[in-house]
Amino acid sequence: MNARHKSSVLWGLVGALAFLVLVQGYHLLVAPLTVGPPLVGGVALAVGALAAGLTHVLEPRINGRS
Repeated sequence: MNARHKSSVLWGLVGALAFLVLVQGYHLLVAPLTVGPPLVGGVALAVGALAAGLTHVLEPRINGRS
């Protein structure tokens, strides 16, 4: 796995975990969620995949390489 792929996967992991932290914070500070853990897990996976995909596509542009 090259550095670009590893970076994308790690940013996807960061995105998924950040989403789960936000869900826990909402649950603790505001109100319990009305959706179940499978749905929250599915959304976290989708957020992680989106973050990984966007990072992979946009990384060359951010670093100044087209």
